[in-house]
Amino acid sequence: MLHNCGDFGIVNAIQMSLSEMQIPRHKAAIFSGIGCSGKTSHFINVYGVHTLHGRVLTFAQGAKLANPDMEIIAVGGDGDGLGIGAGHFVAAGRRNLDMTYIIFNNGVYGLTKGQASPTLKLGEKTKSLPTPNTNYNVNPIGLAIASGFTFVARGYAYDVRHLKDLIVAAVQHKGLAFLDVLQPCPTYNDINTRDWYAGMDRVDEMTKKPQPRTYHLEDTGYDPVVHYGSETELNEKLAQALIKSLEWDTKIPTGIFYKNEVISQYDKRIMDKIPNYLENYPAIQTISANGRPTTDISPILDSLSI
Repeated sequence: MLHNCGDFGIVNAIQMSLSEMQIPRHKAAIFSGIGCSGKTSHFINVYGVHTLHGRVLTFAQGAKLANPDMEIIAVGGDGDGLGIGAGHFVAAGRRNLDMTYIIFNNGVYGLTKGQASPTLKLGEKTKSLPTPNTNYNVNPIGLAIASGFTFVARGYAYDVRHLKDLIVAAVQHKGLAFLDVLQPCPTYNDINTRDWYAGMDRVDEMTKKPQPRTYHLEDTGYDPVVHYGSETELNEKLAQALIKSLEWDTKIPTGIFYKNEVISQYDKRIMDKIPNYLENYPAIQTISANGRPTTDISPILDSLSI
């Protein structure tokens, strides 16, 4: 049976979510990094920016700061976002800008012939590795929670409708949302395949049916929301999310792990210093008149002259 790359399911879910929310095309922008996921900004009919390796969050945050009226979605692979881009990932969590970051997580560097990515488990050997992986893996959910993301969720590329609902929830969240999307790579990752996620290797002896590894957190009564913001409640929600993020192999949770809209968004913090920021943000400021710049930078240039 031919199994398609998980990228198609994720792109489909993004398209479905934007359509459902009826966001005008000129009010949304997709920023993508380098890797198999990089073409996402080309495939969706909104503004698109194809950025540098590991730097998608810096470009996306800059766009959101310049124009807070835009819905910004950044996308990238697990190598792009958790390898070279890991520092920007942590820094973004501290700011809590109102935007969404989606990682396409397949455990390998799919564009550069299948090297182990930061999310591949220690000791696992995919088809392109000459020896088992020698590095311990990054936990994307745990790292996002520790870094300060205020919405943290996980989806699965072949569960498209559920993934669409998670993307809608992430975009509508007031703050920085992170969505880790598990996806098979049929070319290079021969461990975490579609059949593996579907539990084809774990057929129930009584029913003769496979036992899927993924399940929905919301079906278990799990409550990810910080309702009041007390220190006790906050610690409890963070702890339960971290514990859930460690489940793997036989049972893999998908859904919203953590949601906190009590913490202030970054634009509100900027307004403490620039009260009129939202009324006069950079994208609507006049930078030229009659072809001439309205800003005189000669004092800066004079200060740099030798």
